[in-house]
Parts: sequence; structure tokens; C-alpha cells
Amino acid sequence: MEKRFVYADNSATTRVSDEVLKSMLPYFTEHYGNASSIYKLGRDAQKDIETARGKVAKALNASPSEIFFTSCGSESDNWAIRGVCEKLAPKGKKHIITSVFEHHAILHTCQYMEKHGYEVTYLPINEQGFVNPEDVRNAIREDTAIVSIMYANNEIGTIQPIKEIGAICREKKVIFHTDAVQAVGNVPIDVQEQNIDILSLSGHKIHAQKGIGAIYIKKGISLPNLIFGGAQERNKRAGTENVPAIVGLGTAIEIATSNIPEKTKKVTAMRNRLIDGLLKLPRTRLNGSRENRLAGNCNISIEGVEGESLLLKLDLNGICASSGSACTSGSLDPSHVLLALGLKHEVAHGSLRLSISDETTDEDIDYILEVVPRVVEQLRAMSPLWEKIIKEEK
Repeated sequence: MEKRFVYADNSATTRVSDEVLKSMLPYFTEHYGNASSIYKLGRDAQKDIETARGKVAKALNASPSEIFFTSCGSESDNWAIRGVCEKLAPKGKKHIITSVFEHHAILHTCQYMEKHGYEVTYLPINEQGFVNPEDVRNAIREDTAIVSIMYANNEIGTIQPIKEIGAICREKKVIFHTDAVQAVGNVPIDVQEQNIDILSLSGHKIHAQKGIGAIYIKKGISLPNLIFGGAQERNKRAGTENVPAIVGLGTAIEIATSNIPEKTKKVTAMRNRLIDGLLKLPRTRLNGSRENRLAGNCNISIEGVEGESLLLKLDLNGICASSGSACTSGSLDPSHVLLALGLKHEVAHGSLRLSISDETTDEDIDYILEVVPRVVEQLRAMSPLWEKIIKEEK
């Protein structure tokens, strides 16, 4: 089979779609006004920002006034945690609840808060990668300020029981935040039905550009400013609005949420074929739940193989993949998510995340299933660890 290019790292970022790019282009040339200006060019830009805000709100079943644009999901996560903590600290609420396998935008923010006098409870996950809602209930205290549990994990794709967790937080009168960066556009989200108080999302996971995100903040919750210096975003986030990116996000989220059932059916079928094919390799395992995971997520641990070597070999064959979270790919430490599942270090080091989308083709899956086993065989032939595993089996 001849070498081809296959992009299978959509959990890291996605291609800007043709529709999104087309919607953005006029705002670089014709409609370039500053949305804070009072003349028509500026007023038109502000009007288009509000149109995009309405599209984001509709996708979440929220009100436009509850949507604020940010630069990315990480900024939204920071604003949620730090903002709620700052707001509730005078009431003596200095306790945070999260899970051990959150994105580092949450974990590192929680670690920062710990250095500033806050206590954090890190809830465990089970071997399938799920947080137990009853663990959330049992962890809530009188001084709990916020519970933050991600909607879907960025590495293993497990979709959490968000509605149940949100209901517990609502019952206990504790603010519930979810990092939904991986979930938006892939699963139906209704912030009202699912008892979500604050939600983070990012554009570049749904075929918008990098550098644009949003945060949903339920009406009645007022967070302190994260950025000072201007009246943008209703005096909450200073900085001249990135109009092209905001318009692009509006287009992207409208498209992404318009056909979730059809998209899920198509992508799940390809993902299952990918999982089944890779699990035919000896000493492999699927990380996370087979059923309750994002349609495009395939995370496999392959014993006797080092993740970085596997990625480089796949790259030479035109396949883009990941060995964990792209945000920490420069680290030599094994994935904290896989370790939380109970995997040994050497097994976690050999993980391969392939994240496909509705742009992936059956021919792409065929190519991956042809290349990966060949590459694994090559790497295992050079691996002292694999040699040791084989000897122990005998």
C-alpha cells in the first residue's frame, strides 16, 4: 500500500473547515471594524459578534447573555476556577472538588489555588475512566466553592455522568463547572437539563481556528474579571474582540451541533473497526469504556513499544496521531490519565491515541490498520522490554 497522509489527531486540533474559513474571510478585509467603535463599521462588527454569541448559546440551550468569548478553553477553565474561588472566599468557601484525570488547565489551576490557601479534593476514577457521582456527593462540604468535572476526557474519551453530578451539586447548592472542550459538537449538551452552572469550550476542536473559545456562566453567577482594561464582553473581559475568530466559532458550533446523531453513527462505525483491528495485536488493551466514549476516540496501550518512537514511525508513514494529551507531548512522564486508570508506567508509555472525525474515510482506517501493526512489529523487534515480556510468557 502506497504512503498517504492520514490525520488522526482531531482531539488535539481540527482543520478549519471551508465553511468556517469562508465566514471569517470578510472580517479580515471588508468588515474589519473595531466592535467598540460607534460608527457603522464598528456597529456592524458588534452586531455580528452578537449573532455568533446567539449561535453558541443555542448550541448549549443557554441565553446569549450567559455566553462570554475567551481566547481558548484553558482561559475559560482558569476563569471558572479562579473566578468562583475569588468570589466565594469572603464567605469562607475555600474547598475545590475535581478529578485526578482532568486536563492540565484544571489541574494546574487547582495546584495554583492550593498554594494560595485552598484545599482541593481530587476524586478517583474507576478502571473504565468514570467518576462516581456518589464520590462527588460525599466530597462536598460546607466550605466547597466549586465542583469541576470534565464532560469527556481528552485522552481516553470517556463521557462522564454530567447530569447526575450536576443534580447533586444543585441539591447541595454548590457551583458545578464542566470542561466540555472535547464534548461540544460531539454529544448533545443542554446546560439547563444537565444542571451545568459554568461550561468551557474551545473553537479549534470543532473546525474553527485556534485562539478562540467561550465560557457559559449561568445567569445569577457573577465572576470577577480575569482581564482588566476595557469594557468588552459586558465589562468582564478586556481586549479588542477577535471578530473573525468569533464569527468563525459561531459558524463552527452551528454546523457541529446540527447533525450530531448522523455524525456519531458514521464515526463510531469507523472507530469500532479501528479498535477491533488494533486489539488483534498481542498484548494490547483499550483504555476507557468501549461504549460510553466519544465517537472518534481510540486509545490503545501496546506493550513493548515506547509511545514517542511509535509516533515518529507513524509520522514517517504519513499518519498523525498522539501518545496522550497533545498539550503535554513534550513531557517524558507517562500520561496522568492512564496512570489514574491503574496502568503500569511501562504500559502507559506505550499508549496510542487515534482521534478521527467525520472527515476521516474508510480508506484512512484501512491504511492505519495496515501501517500500525507493521510499525509495532518493527519496534518490538528492537525492544528489550518486549524481549523480556516474551521470555516471561514462556
